[in-house]
Amino acid sequence: MASQRRAAITGCGSYLPDKVLTNADLEKMVETSDEWITTRTGISERRIAADDQAASDLALPAARQALADAGIAASDLGGIVAATMTPDMIFPSTACHLQGLLEAAPVPSFDVMAACSGFVYALGVGQSMVVSGLADHVLVVATETLSKITDFTDRTSCILFGDAAGATVVSVAEPGAPGEILYTTLGADGANSGSMTLPAGGSRQPATHETVDQRLHYIQLRGREVFNLAVRKIVEVITECIEACDLTTEDVDLVIPHQMNLRIMKASADRVGIPMEKVFVNIDRYGNTGAATVPVALHEAQRDGQLKRGDTTVFVTFGGGLTWSGCVVRW
Repeated sequence: MASQRRAAITGCGSYLPDKVLTNADLEKMVETSDEWITTRTGISERRIAADDQAASDLALPAARQALADAGIAASDLGGIVAATMTPDMIFPSTACHLQGLLEAAPVPSFDVMAACSGFVYALGVGQSMVVSGLADHVLVVATETLSKITDFTDRTSCILFGDAAGATVVSVAEPGAPGEILYTTLGADGANSGSMTLPAGGSRQPATHETVDQRLHYIQLRGREVFNLAVRKIVEVITECIEACDLTTEDVDLVIPHQMNLRIMKASADRVGIPMEKVFVNIDRYGNTGAATVPVALHEAQRDGQLKRGDTTVFVTFGGGLTWSGCVVRW
């Protein structure tokens, strides 16, 4: 019997828009201060997409970087999976737009919508496509233009979000290959879906003058409730990932969490017993970029030498849905 196919991350890329929105800029827009924002979130600045930049426009340079890093062409791909909650349009998918820009036809291309957990959800799909033999190489992209659905009159939410894209190539690999995906876990709790939501624009509340006037096409969240749920679930996911791979916290070289809030990351790391020196943090420079936070952080960690051959890294996310996900990769 032939050995089971394995999947590995073979390429990484990212893209950040040029425009920077600082806390000082926000002080001129709403009643807030740099000290208030940094104390509560850890964010100093965030990147903002240009008016004419859609999700696929951010995804394109990140995807090209990942393909180059993997040493393959777009024509080698067997699939494109895009994670986003800010698609170019409801349909066709952002992945299809990206496929056209990459000239990668006719590979299957589709979106995954799992809010801030979307990248690891999409990574799990790409991994499954490779392991099943459906594809040898899958492009997994997370791209967000959250500034376009952020209410910049709401001082509690407008401080949080930024725009970015991150990409990886998932390829068939031998056991023990660099970047091998060892374990993936996904979960959701729809009973708590109201904690983070974009109320209007779907079939439940189609766009009307009333929904626009009531500002229902912007992100809404219940901060304290989300904080408590996020810390609990992140601890559970990291613990599950470690135990499933027969590891200890000492065996983990780097945790790459969803960059939601620095206080959430610190509280989670403390409860699971992992020092912050092992937790990758870039929320101070980019804010919460939704599904894109993990692949952007992964690319930075790889580029800056924070991941070395043989290192064990854990991805962990939490987002609207409610959704959560985790992944263990041996670099």
